[in-house]
Amino acid sequence: MNDPVQTPELTRLLEKAEQDAERIVGLLRMLVAAGLGIFFMMTVQPSTREVPVVLERQWAFAMGTMAAYFALGLVTWLAARRALVTGWATWVVSAADSLFLVVSVWLGMRNVGLSGDAVFVLPSVWLVPVVLAFGVLRGNARVMAVQVSLLVVGLLALVGLNTASASGQQENAIWLFLSLPPNLIRVFMISLAGVVMIIAARRVHALLFRSLAEAEQRANLTRYLPAQVVQDLGSAGLDALKSGRRQMAGLIFIDLRGFTRLSQQLQPEQVSELIADYRQRVAGVVRRENGIIDKFIGDAVMIVFEGDRAAERCLACGCGLRREMLLWTAERRQAGLVSIGAGLGMHWGEVFIGVIGDAERLEFSVFGDAVNIAARLEGLTRSLDMDLVLSADLLDAAGASADARVDGDTLVPLPPIQVRGRSGTLNLLGFARGA
Repeated sequence: MNDPVQTPELTRLLEKAEQDAERIVGLLRMLVAAGLGIFFMMTVQPSTREVPVVLERQWAFAMGTMAAYFALGLVTWLAARRALVTGWATWVVSAADSLFLVVSVWLGMRNVGLSGDAVFVLPSVWLVPVVLAFGVLRGNARVMAVQVSLLVVGLLALVGLNTASASGQQENAIWLFLSLPPNLIRVFMISLAGVVMIIAARRVHALLFRSLAEAEQRANLTRYLPAQVVQDLGSAGLDALKSGRRQMAGLIFIDLRGFTRLSQQLQPEQVSELIADYRQRVAGVVRRENGIIDKFIGDAVMIVFEGDRAAERCLACGCGLRREMLLWTAERRQAGLVSIGAGLGMHWGEVFIGVIGDAERLEFSVFGDAVNIAARLEGLTRSLDMDLVLSADLLDAAGASADARVDGDTLVPLPPIQVRGRSGTLNLLGFARGA
């Protein structure tokens, strides 16, 4: 398929996806904050004994930070549910994650009196992977890039605060890992992780965009093409169907008896109701056998079967349509309405299947002598006084026996017919009318 074009409908779907992502991120913020708060209270409660004031402040500060983060998640979750996080708001909300983390780490450093050398020992900084993961969920590479940039710049600024405080303590091995060079390496590693997640966000957006575009294209195609044809487009796309193909297929023509005369006696709304009921019944039977309704032509319907067990499904559909028409006739008689019958012609043969038209109008079409034969067999139901006439070719392709009984009836042999371009004659069978 060609590269998808962003239509107004596709833009709307992408905006909805962004709202859903912000709603999920807001919910995750609340879960993270609540989970950390509960775990913190269970493991780091202030002792009843006298403790340094700085630890009391740190405990209160940690709980306050988690409460504030929970509030941030709640606000964005509610806003996303009301579709308020769009456009510039998405950038503000995503930047808030990075800024919130950087500010939280800085306040923790101020409270404890730590220098930039020890920035990575604070628990708040361990939320960096979580914040980056939130950005990927949005699927917006540009927003993710800004978020990563703010986070990296903020951490670099914190690492550079009062780094000389470790001077003279290098004899303690721990300071080998808390000095400026290791901290810069940590920030660089976070940057690399950010780059990977930017690529991941871009990939997520591309996959979402293409999925939505293909879904929209398929939805548009179903306005003109049968659903089964749209589902079978595959990787070859619409161009392959436009090229067409020759293959064996089962064909059914069904037409109402006396409809023209009856329609002249009915009111327009009664005619519409009759046709709607008829088409609904036909479509239900065809759908059960996974057939393709090629076209409705007034009270006539052309049905095509291709693919696995096409001949078997075609035969089953024809018998099902006959059964449905007999039931419909009985229901109309019982309701005091004029009874109306139908004739069916069925055949199996080679056809040309393809899609014709342009971007404004597409049409699924089936051509070939087999189509003409099926239509001819439907016409024979009138002169032969039959409900259904089918070719022996269809019966053979379906692997069915000519003496098999269907709904208590047995197929009866009919006079063969001569077919143009075919050596010999075409053997026919059928079900008598109303049998």
